[in-house]
Amino acid sequence: MKKLLLFILAPMALFAQKQAVEYVNPMVGTAEHGHTYPGASVPFGMVQLSPDNGHKGWDWCSGYHYSEDKIVGFSNTHLSGTGCSDLGDILLMPGISIDPPSARSYSSKFKHANEKSEAGYYSVLLDDKKVKVELTSTNRVGVQRYTFPKSLEADVVLNLGYGTDDTPVETFIQVDGPDQISGYRFSKGWANNQKLFFTAKFSKPFTSSYVGPKTSIDNKTNNAKGKEVFSIIRFNTSDGQPITVKVAVSCVGIEGAKKNLAAEAADLSFDDVRANAKAAWQAELSKLDVEMITEADKSTFYTAMYHSMLAPTTYCDVDGQYRGPDDQIHQGTFTNYCTFSLWDTFRAEHPLFTIIQPKRVPDMVNSLMSFQEQGGLLPVWTLQGCETNCMIGYHSIPVIVDAYQKGFTGFDINKAYDAMKKSAFSGKNGLEFLASADGKPTPKPYIPSDKEHESVSKALEYAYDDWCIAQVAKALGKTDDYNLFMDRAAYYKNYYDKSTGFMRGKRSNGDWVSPFNPMYATNKQPEYTEGNAWQYSWFVPHDVDGLIALMGGNDRFISRLDSLFTLKLDLGPGAPPDVSGLIGLYAHGNEPSHHIAYLYAAAGKPARTQKMVRQIMRTLYNNTNAGLCGNEDCGQMSAWYVFSALGFYPLNPADGKYYIGSPLVKKATLKLDNGKTFTIDTKDQAEGNVYIKQIMLNGKMLATPFITHQDIMDGGTLEFVMSDKQ
Repeated sequence: MKKLLLFILAPMALFAQKQAVEYVNPMVGTAEHGHTYPGASVPFGMVQLSPDNGHKGWDWCSGYHYSEDKIVGFSNTHLSGTGCSDLGDILLMPGISIDPPSARSYSSKFKHANEKSEAGYYSVLLDDKKVKVELTSTNRVGVQRYTFPKSLEADVVLNLGYGTDDTPVETFIQVDGPDQISGYRFSKGWANNQKLFFTAKFSKPFTSSYVGPKTSIDNKTNNAKGKEVFSIIRFNTSDGQPITVKVAVSCVGIEGAKKNLAAEAADLSFDDVRANAKAAWQAELSKLDVEMITEADKSTFYTAMYHSMLAPTTYCDVDGQYRGPDDQIHQGTFTNYCTFSLWDTFRAEHPLFTIIQPKRVPDMVNSLMSFQEQGGLLPVWTLQGCETNCMIGYHSIPVIVDAYQKGFTGFDINKAYDAMKKSAFSGKNGLEFLASADGKPTPKPYIPSDKEHESVSKALEYAYDDWCIAQVAKALGKTDDYNLFMDRAAYYKNYYDKSTGFMRGKRSNGDWVSPFNPMYATNKQPEYTEGNAWQYSWFVPHDVDGLIALMGGNDRFISRLDSLFTLKLDLGPGAPPDVSGLIGLYAHGNEPSHHIAYLYAAAGKPARTQKMVRQIMRTLYNNTNAGLCGNEDCGQMSAWYVFSALGFYPLNPADGKYYIGSPLVKKATLKLDNGKTFTIDTKDQAEGNVYIKQIMLNGKMLATPFITHQDIMDGGTLEFVMSDKQ
């Protein structure tokens, strides 16, 4: 009997020792429309080393989609979960006896059964040439290991003409020595002035090298410059012999790439780098120790945490130098970040960072402010040091304001305030209809739909951002500015049509846009951004009480919320694909809906928030390849899940309040950087127990529908008692 017990307990002990990092499944979101990549990166890394299918299209924004069975190579930069495609820089591909490439002649079939994807590591067997490929990375160095069969022509192609969906402008390769090549790739795409430099160091000398385009592999040269240059590096290998290549990247220059290689990976083996990447992820993920209802939930949770920390990405060399939006090299005294998908991430990801990444928050704020100093305005959506001007609003502002309101230092709030005002008075994208150049309101402060595309969505998001500016104005004692921006924050009321109960577009003459169908999205109702009137009429997170009053009071407000989650959606022909993850008219697959389920709690009906939040978590997230119901959007989709699984969410991303939902954790311990811990303890947690019977904060009944950021930072215990009854 003792032997039997030991036999049973031994695997249980091993199971209990499983680390948080081992629950991560980077394949989540690689199918359907998640647009994630399965490759290797470290938290907020400059390198995202991942396979490329070579297919162009919306579902290949990350370079990879699970529906494919072909790989054309492994490039060092990728986007996580975006709705636009770019990057795919510095692509390498191993093979046997490769001629100068044409039409992706070096691509290979593969099977998903031969793939392995972990945090910081990816591997696959290339069927056509029987080469095993393994990927790992440091912050600025992508490391690839190829295990070849026996061959005198074991080749590695480096193709600088390849990009996920951009156009190379100028590329350059030079052979530095018997085992190293360097160069750069300048391209134009979503980001219109991308400059990435690299150096590639191989683990053994190559027997020959080709740089072209030239006529054959025997036509040797030391360098080549052109629109789409490439190289073929040839080795003599015995059966099963691995060859490792370390590719360091830089936004500054080739010498910067060499410095990055020397600092991060020069003396490390592939296995060393892999172990370090895993340790880096474990260090970040272990800040939250969770017990879930099921092991699958635990995988979903830690994968969401993982995805939330893939962006923004480091965009500077080890010495702090980086390329600014003015295309000049700047010396930073902070880690410069880029890939700010702000229209998405201001909602939950950046508030999450104030809890689990407090040391990075000041650097992110300084990155936004430096971008403004060098580029003129606070960024909207940055990529590779460029402004893409993608999406709407000026959502750098809530990120900065949230940090300031929560007591973060390390940046100049007066400079930040001046930068905010420049965005608010830029006179661009419809703002010219709200205020004159000197900041005075226009006689009719609304954005006319016949003068500005997506006028309603822009106006609502501007109103929120202006509320954020007002909070800093108040803190800095700028009373006139505070009143001005609070007035602008109330402009959302100018778009509410009481006769229909929706936020509607107005023409220049003051008439409502007609005909009007609240179901129709951008395609047929161009006043809205990736959504319709049903979804956007709720975006007043800074004044929920005002919105409730506008809609006719609590009962009317709640009834309309009920309709949102129960009516059948008909967007009309040609609807935007971003409107996905549907529960009735609610579209969780796109960010404007993310706060809506929590509005019930703000309106005094917390049980309905609890029901809907649990339903969203249960039906629209899982730990499979199709585990995301829409674009991951650089971590926002995942940040929503992390917050909601813990039991609360920032309905207003910049007021320091987290509204209570329905926790999915049994227990969670937040290990805070200030040395304290905040514990969420859920009693009677079970699949059907979605309702909260009782909430206590540090032993006292919670008197509000929210907790505050300071409650968390002070440490303590939030205790839920769950029930299957409302």
